[in-house]
Amino acid sequence: MTPWRFAAPPHPWVHPVPAFSDNYLWLLQSPEARRAAIVDPGDAAPVLQALAARGLELICILLTHHHADHAGGVAELTARTGARVIGPRSEKIPGVTEPVGDGDHVDPGLGGPVGRVVAVPGHTLDHIAYLFPSLGADPRPLLFCGDTLFAAGCGRVFEGTPGQMLASLDSLASLAPGTLVYCAHEYTLSNLRFAAAADPDTAEVANRLAEADAMRAAGIATVPTTIGIEQATNPFLRVDQASIVQQAAGRLGHTPSGRVETFAAIRQWKNEFR
Repeated sequence: MTPWRFAAPPHPWVHPVPAFSDNYLWLLQSPEARRAAIVDPGDAAPVLQALAARGLELICILLTHHHADHAGGVAELTARTGARVIGPRSEKIPGVTEPVGDGDHVDPGLGGPVGRVVAVPGHTLDHIAYLFPSLGADPRPLLFCGDTLFAAGCGRVFEGTPGQMLASLDSLASLAPGTLVYCAHEYTLSNLRFAAAADPDTAEVANRLAEADAMRAAGIATVPTTIGIEQATNPFLRVDQASIVQQAAGRLGHTPSGRVETFAAIRQWKNEFR
């Protein structure tokens, strides 16, 4: 078991592949064979290195959205491995061999249970997440959510609307509390610093910030998190909380008209937060 209260114990068959300055590409290994899938390979080189180091064959690529730091390595990986490419139905992502949308089932070929696609528009309009009921003997569900839900935060709203983004976050927040959340960036410290400002009355936020600071100082990833941890400490999943509504009102100069305006106010504040 992990000594960290606000971080989930590592999954035995899911491995982080660091890329760029703060991306995590997630390598899923079959418990039964030397096969693997990769989620959001923005860069092919670290993926190829990880496959070689573990003696794995890449058979499937899973994409959440079209941004280059998530899909930029697809062409090289498919040329080198012939892997299938599962991704959103979007003209912005060349190379997808199996386009999928909300509610579709996905089988990366690792011998585990079939996963399900969850549409999560907001960050981009084509954004999807992948939910797997388990992998191997570990019974915990796994969520690969790209840039929609982060540890203690959420993605910027680039193409969608605040209402779309909040609805997407609500759908993820409704998952089982023990669901492992694999987001695509190590943003946790900066997100928690903002959460402490937006939700100052929640002691769990301050406690999680202190723990995350210690983890990063020790070179330990703060991801995965869990839905339960996010429900307790992520301000973007807590827009109904009185303290967060009060903070939003201070930013707006009036009481928010509802959940969407509260979310929009604190998301804009996060854009400017230093």
